[in-house]
Amino acid sequence: MAADAGEILTLQRAAYLSEAQLYGDPYIPALVESLEQVRKVVESAVVLKAVDAGRIVGSVRGRSSGATCLVSRLVVAPDRQGQGIGTALLRALHERVAEATAFDLSTGHLSDGHLRLCRRLGYRETSRERMDDHLTIVHMRMSPDRSQHAQ
Repeated sequence: MAADAGEILTLQRAAYLSEAQLYGDPYIPALVESLEQVRKVVESAVVLKAVDAGRIVGSVRGRSSGATCLVSRLVVAPDRQGQGIGTALLRALHERVAEATAFDLSTGHLSDGHLRLCRRLGYRETSRERMDDHLTIVHMRMSPDRSQHAQ
């Protein structure tokens, strides 16, 4: 997976460009993250990727913090957005980190598509954090219903 760090970083930058435009901020963390930082994450976290014809078209990260999985950098190639890749990646992460009792993620308040996707998968808003005039972070949590798997 470390060999994929460069392609994942390129995908991440392409996917977050629209977010930077939406918020008027070219310095959002996903755009200024270095290749070395991505390599370290790939080696230390659960990183899933969606591949189509040899091309990485989506990726998501999960890092354990106690019984919670911290979800970050859900990205889908701009030309492949709206095709279910983000949904499939989040569901795959939920299955891969099945021991987690909760999944937490954060997104910007103007990121309507991402907010809709998360709500559709059972994430609920837990709080909002105003970062500055143009950005409020929406914190969300999903607690899997493990009872359906116990039967």
